Amino acid sequence: MSAITTIEQLEALYGVPGETSTVKEVDRVTPEYRAFIEASPFVALATGGPEGLDCSPRGDLAGFVRIHDERTLMMPDRRGNNRVDSLRNIVRDPRVGLLFLIPGSGSTLRVNGRAHLDTDPDLLASFAVDDKAPRSVVVIAVESVYFQCARAIVRSELWNPERHVDPKSLPTPGQILAALSNARVGGDAYDREWPERAKKSMW
Repeated sequence: MSAITTIEQLEALYGVPGETSTVKEVDRVTPEYRAFIEASPFVALATGGPEGLDCSPRGDLAGFVRIHDERTLMMPDRRGNNRVDSLRNIVRDPRVGLLFLIPGSGSTLRVNGRAHLDTDPDLLASFAVDDKAPRSVVVIAVESVYFQCARAIVRSELWNPERHVDPKSLPTPGQILAALSNARVGGDAYDREWPERAKKSMW
């Protein structure tokens, strides 16, 4: 192995980015970048804390990340497994990174900034779906925004239905839980009951 251990080695290998790679980065949500955020139903949220790093999927109705103003985003924290790994990190280290995906589009959008959690009742109510409000809202102070070119999406053929994996070829959540808990939890019953359980707790 030949590890790269300095920035000088890294730059010698890759060179410097061209103008198109740098001019696209701004410190606010422009009208062009607003279009991406409003069209996106899925965001990967990256955080860090004393226990390490975390990257969490966030999915909702398209445009669920609200643009409060050009330097502030708001994202509802919908129901989940209550691990609150991301929220735990944000409370102790506000730095966050977001990667927005738009089905059918090769381009993705990246946002970096600092976040805090807000539980103002009126704010929570404004994000309600089916009369169910989130327990908190992640408020992000935007520091940088830029689009990522389509190479990764094109290479992966992410949106090509012919490349989609048959879910039956993968272990189910119930099977994984059973294997890791010596069958204390999970199993076939877990998989059978999950769709109805998820339907009742989606929001």
